[in-house]
Amino acid sequence: MRLYNTLTRKIEDFTSLEPGKVAMYSCGPTVYDHIHIGNLSAFVAADTLRRVLVASGYQVKHVMNFTDVDDKTIRRSRERYPDDNPETALTKLTGDYKQIFLADMQAIGNDVQVVEFVDATASIDAMRELIRALYQDGFAYLADDGVYFSIEKYRASGKTYGQLLNLTTKNTSSARINNDEYGKDSAHDFALWKTRKADEPAWDFELDGRNILGRPGWHVECSAMSAASLGQPFDIHTGGIDLIFPHHENEIAQSTAGRDNTVYAKYFVHNEHLLVDGRKMSKSLNNFYTLRDVQEKGFDPLAFRMAILQSHYRSQANFSWENLEAASNRLASYRAMADLRFQPPVANTNGLSVAEYDYFTERITIALQDDLNTPEALTILSTCAAGSPASAATDAFRDFLTFIDCVLGLNLNSSSDITDQQKQLIAEREAARQTKSWETSDKLRARLSEQGILIRDTDQGPIWSRP
Repeated sequence: MRLYNTLTRKIEDFTSLEPGKVAMYSCGPTVYDHIHIGNLSAFVAADTLRRVLVASGYQVKHVMNFTDVDDKTIRRSRERYPDDNPETALTKLTGDYKQIFLADMQAIGNDVQVVEFVDATASIDAMRELIRALYQDGFAYLADDGVYFSIEKYRASGKTYGQLLNLTTKNTSSARINNDEYGKDSAHDFALWKTRKADEPAWDFELDGRNILGRPGWHVECSAMSAASLGQPFDIHTGGIDLIFPHHENEIAQSTAGRDNTVYAKYFVHNEHLLVDGRKMSKSLNNFYTLRDVQEKGFDPLAFRMAILQSHYRSQANFSWENLEAASNRLASYRAMADLRFQPPVANTNGLSVAEYDYFTERITIALQDDLNTPEALTILSTCAAGSPASAATDAFRDFLTFIDCVLGLNLNSSSDITDQQKQLIAEREAARQTKSWETSDKLRARLSEQGILIRDTDQGPIWSRP
């Protein structure tokens, strides 16, 4: 398998730290609101990567965090629950949005049952331990408003700050550096722990004989949770490209400071932005959609997954309702293919053989193992969907559908057969056609259509599908 590694800026052959096993960490949502579909696209990419690794024979431990304490969650919880104490308000707000997020993930085909979710608020001890170690080693310092990480001390120790990108004035703008930060000695220094402000939830933290009642900074949360869950180094860290700096760069710094081993994660895999009208989807720009918007427009959430898979994860994709409609139509064609498993197989030589299904499986596997080339995999799948299984290939066809669901998460096997009564209507219509009773045939077709069953007449007999 080959993956683009942001650390090396190139596609590399993937080798895990421990043979046959992969430890993978994904930056999860900040649970203060519905996440927009641009964020959801990152989780589709991570889920697809995990699926392909499993299909490639790896045992994958996938960990994802919930950022359930930060400026946004605190501010929104105070707005939503002004009469509750800060801790209770925060728990209520983030608890609700965790469940909404998990429901969204399941709706778009992500397997949440195999992911280990970790709350930031349940990992405070690990964060305090990491901060104490950084302070004792001279990489952190106390300020009036908290504890900060020193980039100067990190560089002076011989480490590189800027492993994921070449730092420039443009990509280290003050707006990005100052996000969720307070006062500090240097522009690039970032908060590890923040002194409590009025009406904020807070935890005790003893450091150098001083109790700093407060809360953790954003960056230290992921470093502590990933190390506690996966050890260090671990294999793969995923996230959107907007997290490269400062978040992931700061994770690397605080996780490798004072260590002989400078590796935090062996591979960093980042997905590109989902655009709207050529611009990054963002709540601050108010140009975003949520999965709820998609569903209210009448689209199946799996059509959104299809739309994301149609573009390579490292290519920017532009979201539009027209593109989503095209993805929905493509998904319908795959579902029609999957419904063939309930229908009589093709008895002549035109049907797809066992060898052909093996061939399609191999080609899709090769595409996905080549840096998750999902567009190529879908092109191959569309070629397969244009045919029908031969009678001798029924089991191979079912195995092929199971394989597709495993690697692409399209849930093609989740549909059920039509009813015996509907099958009887199809048989009656075919009998009417054979006797050229066209009026009866048309009436039966209309009855089936009213029940959501479409009929396509072929040389091998009628084939039904669902819109």
